[in-house]
Amino acid sequence: MFWKLLRGKAERARTRSAKLVTASGAHAEWAAGFTDAELTAAAAEHVDDLLKFLALAREAADRALGERPFDEQLLGAARLLAGDVVEMATGEGKTLSGAIAAAAFALRGRTVHVVSVNDYLARRDAEWMAPLYALFGVTAGWVGSVSTKAERREAYAAQVTYAPVSEIGFDLLRDRLATSVAALVAPENDVAIVDEADSVLVDEARVPLVLAGAAEGVAPSRSITELVRTLRPGVDFTGDQEGRNVALTDVGAAVVEASLEIDLYSEEHISSTLTLVNLALHARVLLIKDVHYLVKDGQVHLINESRGRVANLQRWPDGLQAAVEAKEGLAPSESGEVLDTMTVQGLIRRYKTVCGMTGTAVVAAEQLQTFYNLEVAKIPPHRPFVRVDEPDRLFDTVEEKETAIVEHVLEVHATGQPILLGTLDVAESERLAERLRAAGVECTVLNAKNDAKEAAIIAEAGTYGTVTVSTQMAGRGTDIRLGGADQHDAERVRETGGLYVIGTGRQLSRRLDDQLRGRAGRQGDPGRSVFFVSLTDELVLRYGPVRNPRMIDHLQRVADAEMLTTHSNTWRYNQLLEHQRDQLAKDRDEVLRTDRALKDLEEPCAERLKELRAADIPEDVLTEAARRVTLHHMDRCWADHLALLAELRETIHLRALARENPLDEFHRVAIPAFRQELPAELTARTVETFDALPITAEGADLPAAGIIRPTSTWTYMVQDNPSGSGLSRTIDGIAKLVRRRSGGKVSAPADT
Repeated sequence: MFWKLLRGKAERARTRSAKLVTASGAHAEWAAGFTDAELTAAAAEHVDDLLKFLALAREAADRALGERPFDEQLLGAARLLAGDVVEMATGEGKTLSGAIAAAAFALRGRTVHVVSVNDYLARRDAEWMAPLYALFGVTAGWVGSVSTKAERREAYAAQVTYAPVSEIGFDLLRDRLATSVAALVAPENDVAIVDEADSVLVDEARVPLVLAGAAEGVAPSRSITELVRTLRPGVDFTGDQEGRNVALTDVGAAVVEASLEIDLYSEEHISSTLTLVNLALHARVLLIKDVHYLVKDGQVHLINESRGRVANLQRWPDGLQAAVEAKEGLAPSESGEVLDTMTVQGLIRRYKTVCGMTGTAVVAAEQLQTFYNLEVAKIPPHRPFVRVDEPDRLFDTVEEKETAIVEHVLEVHATGQPILLGTLDVAESERLAERLRAAGVECTVLNAKNDAKEAAIIAEAGTYGTVTVSTQMAGRGTDIRLGGADQHDAERVRETGGLYVIGTGRQLSRRLDDQLRGRAGRQGDPGRSVFFVSLTDELVLRYGPVRNPRMIDHLQRVADAEMLTTHSNTWRYNQLLEHQRDQLAKDRDEVLRTDRALKDLEEPCAERLKELRAADIPEDVLTEAARRVTLHHMDRCWADHLALLAELRETIHLRALARENPLDEFHRVAIPAFRQELPAELTARTVETFDALPITAEGADLPAAGIIRPTSTWTYMVQDNPSGSGLSRTIDGIAKLVRRRSGGKVSAPADT
């Protein structure tokens, strides 16, 4: 009933906006009568009158871009301005809708970030829409991973800034280590228009953005890696059916203990050696090359499973990252201490206004409402869909499925109909491409190993007779036009039936399948889609079994529900951390911009300050010295607090063994640690350092007092582990130990 009422409300709002868009058409002649300069002035004057502004936007886009927006594109812009996430099918012009909305927000005095999923789309869309912004009199810029600090500052100074979500988050984290106002880069989070909204707001919501400083890391030694390599599946270790967890058996634990000549579960080794063994075991068994990661240029690169591309700047937590590097015989990458971190969801929730656009929002409506209080507006296509979605084809094994896929591709390819073969991972894409070539079908492969060429590959995927094998299509950002980029034989392709999308398996989320399907049938074009599924695919193994293809949709609904539950549990922990971070950030900003630090030291350091002032030390020198000392210890205390909470999160599941609520126990420890222990420690450290700090009229000798910045800092995104962290498997080991030694039954720890 709740969702029915919600959908009804959303539909009524969309209908009102649609009527307004239709009515704006009556102002077309009025808008066309302006010169460019007059149109710029009129847009600023009428930005709050949506009826007239949309008419001006249509005219401006026509003049600046040579693209006259359809009513559906203006409807999308109107719903963005209303704060919705709009669902617009692939090829329906989301980019232009987003730009019109961004310009309107900017003309209303707001600062807008158009949040993208990667550098390529941020730069492409900013440069593509630049003439439109110029005609509106709005400044625009873009930020990418290679942007310098000066370029970032200039881009953020614009009224509209296009940037990947990761870069916005990293800039915010770096600003939180700034020691002067002049060093700040990122502006206030005001309006976010999120492109590929379901991908950013749902798929990557829990991904932590990390700022790290050089420090000693924890990684399995070569001896442990080699030992784990010799362990026998099913004898020394076992995994669950879904491939999400792996653990030593009693036999395996005995093998490890004999090889290392230790008691693995002793107090000395249970939180150290056992952790390293589990990290190495996880890396060997659960993290699969060319599925979860690939090795390129002597480095391990993570693969974003929802997009099938290299996840730039992402890594697993240090111990696991090093374990995979050791598994592949590579030198360990630089390790570090976490100085600060925030999730993508925490970042987006900082914005005062959030809206977004994607091709698959309706399926994610519950998550968007639950976590961001966002409504979804489904925008109808400009032309009716004529794509034919065939029923799934079900097979017993992967081998049978892939044989059928190759045979089907051969049959369709003989007609000249272009084929897009969407695969589940890199390994499968290369395996099928090899089989197709062996059968005499030339094909182009797009996966994480060559995604730099993606725009060119996708642009030609609609050419007559072309077979393109690709991993996930989410966030690719390029339309597949029938006839290729220049559409030279579009009519010939239409006669074959348009683009034929063949999925090699169902993803855990139906949204990802819909994104793949959506590549066919663009703007009323003909097209077909079909999915081949085997009973040994991950979706079926984890949530099955199934007896017929119609059950696959049910399995995906179960998977989506599980993800929502996991997301909810994770966010309950993160909410407290985000609240504490915001509190500390406000205090830090006050210290950064005022003389608060010196005032706070007036009483505890009264004698020291009296001596310094008697020596004619200038007040501005004392203010800066107090500020730098306080900021240093604020940052150190926060890093220590993060480490405490991370350790607490890793072990809190053990409270479930005592029938306690893990979240309640987490709050019971984390809240006083922040409210009482952190402030007390901060004051004690600051006073101790300031009292011993050498200060002259020229300034303070900060290094002499141990106030030294990290030798290097870097940012990365922590990829969620398929089965949790390495330490969670240590906890599993502890639980097994308790069961073995108590002889009793213990309920499994709650999964958060």
